[in-house]
Amino acid sequence: MKQKITAVPSIRRLPSYLHIIRGAKDDGQEYISGTVIAQELHLEPIQVRKDLAITGIVGKPKKGYPVVALMAAIEHFLGWDEMQQAVLVGAGNLGTALCGYQGFHFHGLNIVAAFDSDPQKIGTSIHGVHVFSLETLSHQVRTLKASIAIVTVPSQFAQDVTNMLVEAGITAIWNFTNIKLNVPDSVVVQKEDLSSGYAMLCVMMNAQKNRETQ
Repeated sequence: MKQKITAVPSIRRLPSYLHIIRGAKDDGQEYISGTVIAQELHLEPIQVRKDLAITGIVGKPKKGYPVVALMAAIEHFLGWDEMQQAVLVGAGNLGTALCGYQGFHFHGLNIVAAFDSDPQKIGTSIHGVHVFSLETLSHQVRTLKASIAIVTVPSQFAQDVTNMLVEAGITAIWNFTNIKLNVPDSVVVQKEDLSSGYAMLCVMMNAQKNRETQ
């Protein structure tokens, strides 16, 4: 039985906090308060303090949190203080965009290879990431010592690809397909539902329109 993560909303907010804190560091600030972070993100200060508490750091009265230590605490809690080697399976439009996202390096994620079954893509590079034949996946995963896989293949191929990844030793999968993947308990999966994000955006737009017409 896989352990359930109970602090999911807090974890999802931490990257936004980290972005603000890095900005404070670049501006030469030594301390930052939970109130300042809350104002930037339109949150309640008590929520920010509760979120930061899960990292183990404690602020100082009237000063706030030491910026450098707070960055380190969040990065360590998220596991971003160690570079993780990842492979991407599915070198289509979404896969290409993900390979080109430079922000992953700031988050401790290094995409070391991509895989596809299209002969026209095999042997090429996308944003500096070499595209290998899917048939070589098992060998390359072990050679590159990758532990994470990003899956962006068409949904009908997702489970077969997942089976190959698990057999190759992958222990974490970032799933961008619209199906639920079946994996052993030793493998963790995060499903990224883009439609859910878009649904939230639409609801926010409608709420904004209603406020403007009142």
